[in-house]
Amino acid sequence: MGAYDSETEGLAAAARAALVREIDAEGAWAEEPVWREAFAAVPRHLFVPYYYVAGSRGYERRWGESRDPAVRERWVRGAYADVPLATRLRDGELLSSSSQPSLMARMLVALRVEEGNRVLEVGAGTGYNAALLAHRLGADDLVTTVDLEPEITESARRHLAAAGHHPVVVTGDGARGVPERAPFDRIIATCELRTVPRAWLAQCRPGARVLTPLATGLLALTVRDAEHAEGRFLSRAAFFVPLRGERRTEPEGVCLAGLPGRAREQEPFHFLLALTRGTLDPQEAYSLWQREGEPGRGRYGVTVDGEHVWAWLDDPEGPYAWPLR
Repeated sequence: MGAYDSETEGLAAAARAALVREIDAEGAWAEEPVWREAFAAVPRHLFVPYYYVAGSRGYERRWGESRDPAVRERWVRGAYADVPLATRLRDGELLSSSSQPSLMARMLVALRVEEGNRVLEVGAGTGYNAALLAHRLGADDLVTTVDLEPEITESARRHLAAAGHHPVVVTGDGARGVPERAPFDRIIATCELRTVPRAWLAQCRPGARVLTPLATGLLALTVRDAEHAEGRFLSRAAFFVPLRGERRTEPEGVCLAGLPGRAREQEPFHFLLALTRGTLDPQEAYSLWQREGEPGRGRYGVTVDGEHVWAWLDDPEGPYAWPLR
């Protein structure tokens, strides 16, 4: 990666400061303002030397080392926009991205990192999230990030080194964790999963916290031991690229014909459908959702008990529970 000129670096610093103010105004890190310093210090543009923007003619590639100053300026400003950035495509399919910074901030706050914590990140992406964690903890060796694709882990290492960070970057199946780096106090996934991998729990210390995207939501689990964990979803929606290597055995499309327009339009209802897929059909899910007062994500949770993993509404021992497969 080549060095950027002083004009580009100056523009990046100003854009980064503006992004921090924008996230600040949203109150994303009100509970843990220490993250403000991390976002102010870590240069996101070093992690996205190029990215893709969807347009009417497909994806436009923005490149930071273009000879055209106007192109470089668009690249810098886009790098610090509070939006997700597509960073890797294959045959039109999104393989990797840099998540929306304000969402990253909320997830890192929800992870409740403490001094000295050992953290595993599943889904290395560009390396930006690992850099934020390393800055927050003040020690690169406390952070491990894993991804299945060698090209992704190699570029993440380069980006991290350019930003002055050297956490442990591993190429492997994130669902299996990284046992040689265990035990972990925190695990955060930046890719969507279908269930909670038991390997993660086995690599956690008792009391560890796991934050993972699941069914378009963010699940926060507290680990009791290698066989048991429980927690609830955060209230906000979250959409991530699926974990690479996961087998999809169920259809992605769901027919909502015949349901009231309100059900088709309400995103919290779609979350219930995603969470209970294979267990409830759309009509059953809608009847439950309406009967229980149209619950949002915060009323749902997940329990892991040995071989059994199930989602539930309001109470893990209550009448509404569905196996996660």
